[in-house]
Amino acid sequence: MKPYTIAIDGPAGAGKSTVARLLATRLGYQYVDSGAMYRAVALKVRGSGTDPEDSDAVSALARTVRITFAPGDSDYTEQRVFLDNVDVSGEIRTPEIASLASVVSAIPGVRTALVTNQQSLGTQGGVVMEGRDIGTVVFPHAELKVFLTASADERASRRHKDILARGGDTTVEAVRADQDERDARDCGRAVSPLTVAQDAVEIISDGKDPEVIVNEIVHLLDAERSGT
Repeated sequence: MKPYTIAIDGPAGAGKSTVARLLATRLGYQYVDSGAMYRAVALKVRGSGTDPEDSDAVSALARTVRITFAPGDSDYTEQRVFLDNVDVSGEIRTPEIASLASVVSAIPGVRTALVTNQQSLGTQGGVVMEGRDIGTVVFPHAELKVFLTASADERASRRHKDILARGGDTTVEAVRADQDERDARDCGRAVSPLTVAQDAVEIISDGKDPEVIVNEIVHLLDAERSGT
């Protein structure tokens, strides 16, 4: 059976990472978190002292970094991310890096460099990739596209719990404010804004267990394969 390319897009906190990981495991596909690649570039920007507003310098940096992935410890553990052969899986998950990633991801040169890398990972199919522009830019011809979203309050609550679980210290109000700012940047940027692909299936994740959503997507995949 032909291995498919599955694109899962949506805003922060919608549950994309968990759903995409579980789906990839169910199908025996490769899972790729495209957002982790932008976070890795953001971490490199901070660590190198590069001015995030210097688009030329940040773009040049994005063209030279090496970002690779390895499986996590379980279905619910995020995959390990390596930046220039160094495991940065934890470092890229801080609110500071998430916010900086939203800034650098708006730079056209950064997106060009990383989209090329992302496309190379899915040339043979058999991949579940999640992000903001997978179905619209990275894999516009993906066999299945899903736009996973949730209410703003639900997304902020999830991210707040996740940050606390990682040892962070913040309030849900602060998370919501940062989320609103990121949403505005992601949806309003000139290059590859967060939008719903015309042929994507929208799934609202409020109150749904990740396994339930995975079952929905598998059903969509079966229907696509059967032509129904």
